[in-house]
Amino acid sequence: MQRFRSSDGTELAYRCVGSGPPLVCVPGGPGQAVEYLAELGGLSATRTLILLDNRGTGASKVPADPASYRVDRLVDDVEALRRHLALDRMDLLGHSASGGICLLYADRHPQRLDHLVLVAPSLRVVDIQSDLAVADVLAKRAHEPWYAEALAALHADATTEEEQQRYRWLAAPLLYGRWDAAARAQASAEPAQFSAPATDGFYAGFTPDPALPARLATLPAPTLLVAGEYDIWPTATAVRELARLFARAELLVQPRAGHFPWVDDPATFASSVEGFLSADR
Repeated sequence: MQRFRSSDGTELAYRCVGSGPPLVCVPGGPGQAVEYLAELGGLSATRTLILLDNRGTGASKVPADPASYRVDRLVDDVEALRRHLALDRMDLLGHSASGGICLLYADRHPQRLDHLVLVAPSLRVVDIQSDLAVADVLAKRAHEPWYAEALAALHADATTEEEQQRYRWLAAPLLYGRWDAAARAQASAEPAQFSAPATDGFYAGFTPDPALPARLATLPAPTLLVAGEYDIWPTATAVRELARLFARAELLVQPRAGHFPWVDDPATFASSVEGFLSADR
């Protein structure tokens, strides 16, 4: 792991894997260590992935100010990393909750982006409902042997941490295109990767800026939005609403993929993202 200090002095960690032009990668969760991104389905074969542990997660230090876990405050850490790397401009990828960080970064520092890639992005910062047409998505999975138990767990109310973990595991197949060995391995590793303070602080006190969607329409950087056909949060329908905010956005709905498309079909995911990043525009 390599380290740098953010604007408030908090020491943050990142690691570099792969070879080729750099791609700065910010994990979601919220509050999840970056290890779950792995090498993004082999994207490391053509890109140097710069994998950031957000503050208070993974190998990064806990901040002195808990308010700095908030989504809009984490933008400062991404900018501090860019400065540390001495990149005048960068390609930036965010997954899930960090889609919000990256959208806010794009709004605040549009001149620092060459490309923006948002994979299954959280839509809260733009105030778009994430579960649009979710019943249609769930209906596509009704034939699966695990479906009834997973759906019940998805809507169950846990009263203890032990119950919460049990329901999370039972509902996990709904987040993947295939509940195979790769999906089970990732899902089983997740509980140890989360930091409760970072999770709880991510949206604490945050209010979406109603003017943000209009400003995103002027973003000059080409943007790729990747949605899984089977994802339930956000659904492909919801991500399509996000795409409409941009003047220069491409929407890729990866077939038979869920919330982690690089796990469900690594080759398709890696080739699609690399094709976007390397295309002449």
